[in-house]
Amino acid sequence: MSRKTLLLVLLMVVTALLALVPLASAQTPDESTLVIGQSVDVGALEPSLVGSRAESNIFNHVFATLFEIAEDGALVPYLATSYTISEDGTEWTFTLNEGLTCHDGEALTAEDVAYSFTRAADPANAFTGNTVGFVFPSIGYLDARADSDLEVTIVTDRAQSESLRLGLISEVYIHCMDYYSSMSLEEVAEAPVGSGPYSFVEWVRDDYVLIEKVPDYTLREANFEQMYWRVIPEASTRVAELIAGNVDIIANVPPDQVEAVNNSGSASVQAVAGTRRMYVGFQFGEAFAEEPGYDAIQNTDVRVALQYAVDVPTICATLLGTECTRASSMVNDPNNNPNLSPYPYDPAQAEALLDAAGYPRDANGVRFEITLQGPRGRYLNDANVVLAIGQYLTDVGVQTNVEILDWSSEYLPMVREKNVGPLFFLGSGGSTWSALYDMADLSAPDAGTNYTNWANAEWFELWDQTAGVDPEAERVLVDQMLEVFYNDPPWLLLYFQPDFYGVSSRLDWTARRDEQIVVYAAAVK
Repeated sequence: MSRKTLLLVLLMVVTALLALVPLASAQTPDESTLVIGQSVDVGALEPSLVGSRAESNIFNHVFATLFEIAEDGALVPYLATSYTISEDGTEWTFTLNEGLTCHDGEALTAEDVAYSFTRAADPANAFTGNTVGFVFPSIGYLDARADSDLEVTIVTDRAQSESLRLGLISEVYIHCMDYYSSMSLEEVAEAPVGSGPYSFVEWVRDDYVLIEKVPDYTLREANFEQMYWRVIPEASTRVAELIAGNVDIIANVPPDQVEAVNNSGSASVQAVAGTRRMYVGFQFGEAFAEEPGYDAIQNTDVRVALQYAVDVPTICATLLGTECTRASSMVNDPNNNPNLSPYPYDPAQAEALLDAAGYPRDANGVRFEITLQGPRGRYLNDANVVLAIGQYLTDVGVQTNVEILDWSSEYLPMVREKNVGPLFFLGSGGSTWSALYDMADLSAPDAGTNYTNWANAEWFELWDQTAGVDPEAERVLVDQMLEVFYNDPPWLLLYFQPDFYGVSSRLDWTARRDEQIVVYAAAVK
């Protein structure tokens, strides 16, 4: 063997050994330890900054909420036992369980619940997570107050569908005031103190978050002493770790590796019809006014034309490994408008509509140029889906420049700041229990989840009319709103993401439709 060859072999061995170091840093599964592999790390351990499912999966075990959304969509008591609603529908008063505490031993009272709301809403904190960006504008949040040690009132600016408001309030994580008010935002984002069945132990960035069972916690079951939430960005590595027995649960198993998992003898794949709405957003924010293609997509006819340009069933079959029906709105069945039909793949129609909208092909075959941004490592085969969409748009003369960005470090911060586009690929969690919940992404022009900055006046007028109406009237308004959305689309509609979970054969656990990895009751067989 030559010296050059020997050095090359040694380099390969050292590289391989170094690659194993992160994998050895987290505990492997045993009778008392559960290990979950996720594709992305948390951005911060701050309950008011939670903005992704990977984050909420962890926070759902560390922090409790007033009510909880069960697997079947039922809204069940958690920290609260019951609630009452004022006659005008604007004030909701919750009665808490007695004897609640946070993980540092501090008593958890109505004052702490009110603080959890007011702290999130405080503009000085500049939080951009789900609570302030989605929940608060969706419910018309104004204030929260403690009426007694066990009674807390949430004050809103309007009446609202009871199930929608309760479901939204059930997404606000409750924490104790003394701890969070005594430290800086930076300090508490590194060392959270929660109210749920597991407490925080350690966060090793880009490696894992470790949580451990809270002794004598009675509100929820907890069968494992500790849980590691490992960060494993590459799908193939997650699958390899699952098959090797180093993790118990992984999400987003690549379709081409499902058979390998099922034949491994150590794990199997649970396929779930998911509720996450996948779409390409059209950016209306004026900050993008100078970007190529921005003016074109302000034209409703152009946005409708592009619906016909993308072959969604083929994307599902070839890149997601399953058949799927294209979405006709932002609402999951069975709550969708039944009169809406998915836009078909018809590139000739797309070209004709683009011509009619005033965007013919030039001498080079290009109608206009535009940038499509998307993440890597967040959604099922996301980067390849984005590349395919870019090619479909280019095929009808819209020269599309695709930018693939890391989810945690680049893309997610841009999304939170509404600084993505002019076209951007994104998924938004949905439900099967409320059409209005699915529609609440667009609850106001300035809603934190209105990442497109869409401001259709008719939509928002109808949204305001849904406040406090009976279910039949609400249904009529919902269908009208979905027609507005369909005809003036702020999204290029794609599909509801199918979910493929890899689950260790040692584990008794069933995946949910809503992407929440809830493992309170998971157990060794």
